Amino acid sequence: MSIGLGIVLFVIGAILAFALHIDVGWVDLPLVGYILMAAGVVVFIVGLVFLMRRRRTIATSHTSVDPRSGDTVRRDETSAPDDTI
Repeated sequence: MSIGLGIVLFVIGAILAFALHIDVGWVDLPLVGYILMAAGVVVFIVGLVFLMRRRRTIATSHTSVDPRSGDTVRRDETSAPDDTI
């Protein structure tokens, strides 16, 4: 979601900075456009970082026969990388 928000902010900022040629006395539209473009880039990069740091879980299951009793033994292991957000 943050990647899409970053793209939207960048596009709106580019429209304000480059496409609109309206003179508004109380606000500088190109400056607002550049600020929105910078915010869009920051939000896009933060979204990519969080996407790369998503928690991944590895589950392994082993089934074997116990040689002493002849019973079937099942062992499950679960591991996840240590990344606290």
